[in-house]
Amino acid sequence: MSKQANIKRGVSLYSYQEEYFTRKLTLEQCIAEAAKAGATGIELLPEQMLTGFPKVTDQFVDQWFGWMDQYGVEPVAYDAFLDNKLYPNRLLTLEENVDMMVRDLKLANKLGFKVLRTLVSTPLEVVKMSLPYAEEYGVKIALEVHAPFTFGTPWFEERLEYIIKSGTKWFGIMPDLGIFVKRMLPVMEQRYIRDGATPEIVKFVGDNYANGFNKQETFETVQKMKNANKKDIEYAELAKHFVYTNPKILKDYIPFIMHVHGKFYEVTDSYEEPSIPYKEIIDVLKEAGYDGYIDSEYEGNRHIQDFMEVDSVEQVRRHQVLLSNLISK
Repeated sequence: MSKQANIKRGVSLYSYQEEYFTRKLTLEQCIAEAAKAGATGIELLPEQMLTGFPKVTDQFVDQWFGWMDQYGVEPVAYDAFLDNKLYPNRLLTLEENVDMMVRDLKLANKLGFKVLRTLVSTPLEVVKMSLPYAEEYGVKIALEVHAPFTFGTPWFEERLEYIIKSGTKWFGIMPDLGIFVKRMLPVMEQRYIRDGATPEIVKFVGDNYANGFNKQETFETVQKMKNANKKDIEYAELAKHFVYTNPKILKDYIPFIMHVHGKFYEVTDSYEEPSIPYKEIIDVLKEAGYDGYIDSEYEGNRHIQDFMEVDSVEQVRRHQVLLSNLISK
């Protein structure tokens, strides 16, 4: 019998990027909106939202913890980026990469985060050399499992093998729910049609995807269609980058899961995400005894910007309701 699940709800402030960019919301207001939606955890992209990054003043640190208290939330995940291509003429050296990771671990520690998200592109060697610092600063490094990569791919297996063999407690995984896209995104289908794609071809690509057909073959079929235009071909190409993984796989990795990105593209007014099978995912996490956060991560904004006002606040609110309904069932 697996231990009792303890699934908590957070928000990645990445979700509010539209309003933050257009100056509708300040960092404090983003935190306030997350709390208002019922979340208790905050995930931050410091590069996006911290003035003067990577330096922060003591005054800011005090203000940050003040906000945490005021809004009844806690810092849960720090999203780091490894800027390997900082210079036009060379990649960063291993040492420079590790220095950057250490810089982020220090800042995460200063702001009270217990988990640091690192990207799929982070070389394993960099993680290995950063683990002593992760331990020193009390911040776990969680590898984001993000489409088009997923569980079972050579990239993933190599990292999992290292985690198991080394026995480290400071390196684990962070599944992004975008690896469970069961059908193509309605918001994206509609965007492509508005941009001139042929509705029948968009439907053909979507049906093939939902039925698990080979995405490369679908792409080649569309390429050969007499009536396919540039947008149709682009859409069929894009579909190749989405993946559907069976949510049951999550239970095999529960001991290594440090955090979950609740990726979503849209939540309808009946509180459903049309492309990601949330109920199945949450059921597996509950059954397997997951103890940690799922953070709302809204990514539908870019598909609707062309014709309507983006309302990330409402989308996150709906997503929090969706999560709450499924977790408490």
